Amino acid sequence: MIWETLANIPLAQLLAFVAGGLLLNFAPGQDVFFATACGIQGGPRAGALAGSGVGLGGLMHLTFATLGLGALVAAHPEALLVIKYAGAGYLLWLAWKSWNAGPVDPSARGSVRPWNIVRRGFLSNALNPKPVLFLLAFLPQFTNPAWGPVWQQVLGLGLIFVFTGTLVTMGYGIVAGYAGQVIGRRMGLVNRIAAVMFAGLAIRLVAN
Repeated sequence: MIWETLANIPLAQLLAFVAGGLLLNFAPGQDVFFATACGIQGGPRAGALAGSGVGLGGLMHLTFATLGLGALVAAHPEALLVIKYAGAGYLLWLAWKSWNAGPVDPSARGSVRPWNIVRRGFLSNALNPKPVLFLLAFLPQFTNPAWGPVWQQVLGLGLIFVFTGTLVTMGYGIVAGYAGQVIGRRMGLVNRIAAVMFAGLAIRLVAN
């Protein structure tokens, strides 16, 4: 049903959406920096898992946008502020935990439970109010009632965007994981680097 609706979208319009989405996916933002920090701290596998967790958060935001809940949240600034400060607090907690973790033991890299990393990625994205506003502003630009139910277009295009974004974010995390292995062999500052990145994300989230 959804894919039949997407098939009604002109190819040029669909390709323009995919190209625009990829440009946004590759632009470093909170999700990319989060996966990068996890990759540096835990290795390529941790970076990939963090990216997949971020993707789950994106699916949550897409569900809200499709159901119209995103517009409801966006209409109440106080709700966005609560989400924003909760997300900043969570990132600061991760920064504190990483800063106090001590030197990196190369044999322990990647030993964190996969679900814990996925959960952290999900919470990092879910507690960021910006995806709600972004999806509401970006996706409708590529819809047209003449092509079918708008909600199906929003959902289908959103799934494409979340899928490509998840792959790109996982890629950043994997590359950072290999870079972190090199850093870890030369100095015991991997956790401190990750802590600074988490804290920077928290400051950026509150400041914007």
